Amino acid sequence: MRTEARAAGPPVVTPRRLRAPRSVAVAAQRQAGEPGGGEPTPAALQRRALLGAGAAAASGVLSGFGGLAARPPPAAAAPAGAPLPLVPKAPLTPRLSVSQVIKGCWQLSGGHRGERASDRTAGQEAVDDFGAFYRAGITSFDAADHYGPAEALIGRFLGTDPSLRANCQVLSKYCVFSGQEMATVSARSVRTAVETSLKRLGVDSVDLMQFYWGSYSVPRYVDAALHLMDLRAQGLVKEVGVTNFDVPRLEAMAKAGVEIASNQVQYSLLDRRPALGPMADYCASAGTKLLPYGVLAGGFLTDRYVGVDVRNVRADTYSKSKYSSVLVESVGGWEGLQRLLAGLKPIAAKHNTTIANVAARWVLQQPLVPAVILGARNADHVDDHRALFAFALDEGDAAAIGALLEGGRRPKGDCYSWERGGEF
Repeated sequence: MRTEARAAGPPVVTPRRLRAPRSVAVAAQRQAGEPGGGEPTPAALQRRALLGAGAAAASGVLSGFGGLAARPPPAAAAPAGAPLPLVPKAPLTPRLSVSQVIKGCWQLSGGHRGERASDRTAGQEAVDDFGAFYRAGITSFDAADHYGPAEALIGRFLGTDPSLRANCQVLSKYCVFSGQEMATVSARSVRTAVETSLKRLGVDSVDLMQFYWGSYSVPRYVDAALHLMDLRAQGLVKEVGVTNFDVPRLEAMAKAGVEIASNQVQYSLLDRRPALGPMADYCASAGTKLLPYGVLAGGFLTDRYVGVDVRNVRADTYSKSKYSSVLVESVGGWEGLQRLLAGLKPIAAKHNTTIANVAARWVLQQPLVPAVILGARNADHVDDHRALFAFALDEGDAAAIGALLEGGRRPKGDCYSWERGGEF
């Protein structure tokens, strides 16, 4: 059993508390909203993770990452004072392009409402907000069959104008959580799930259906993926992707004939498992793209938390709960995060932008990443998303960020292995 050390000031997480409990990997999936996220309640995670500095922070370096430089920027930075550009598109496959910022819709699942004055995650307000993203060039929306009303809200937005369906890209998910569902998966059950998404969205075909499987101990995921391929051949799904799969399972599906367009994985300055584990090499050889979520770690990788005392931080949303746990594994807790934010601040100032945009731009400039998924509770973030394309990180920025991330404990696990009970 893990223990907490009690002392004056904020609680300190002991070395034994630097791993999440194995039991959370599947049990809280539906409650938490993120596919396979396995997040405990916000209060539990705030106690268990967010407050800790931990042994990794005591090493004096940001733990878990080596210095991997970003690839050369795809475009020159925009001149100072230039109008904010629209968010451009990039090819996910030869048949499907997506906006390079994808509006993540986990925030519409009911557990991200935050401050009442700024919340627009439900009802007509949420529908109206889609318009602001769309007008900014953010035409791709990422939902799921278990994100509460997200698919229905997207459907309501698409129904406001017949031209929207032709100009928007819908990325949803087919998630199989329970043992019973996994054991009895069939062509009929897969088709029923996809048809339910189509009905909610009000569309004839989902542009990208991303597949999640709850437990590898039930080895039916290849069958389910093949059923999705059949639906692709029938036109109900345009492309088949996956979310939170590791390399051995990707290899098994590919060997059976599943053409995997993308793997949606957690990828950020706090979580570089896609680059430092086997995932990037495999995806490069297989022609599979990476669609990163958690790019801003639930908002922790933003100016808002620079210099903030941890005692004034509340893990009061699903995303804060999830990523407060990641903080412990990646940088040893709040002190490590503060060192990282302090190092990113001058890079943001150099480009007259925000820490959030530096963090997102860094991920976007990594190989195999055509777009980043950014969740927002309202449209106030739209201009900041557009500003992400008014600059590019140069070699000096990449070196400075690499120095911030050098040394210390590197992640040992594949993507999502820790969440399934393995090592980070």
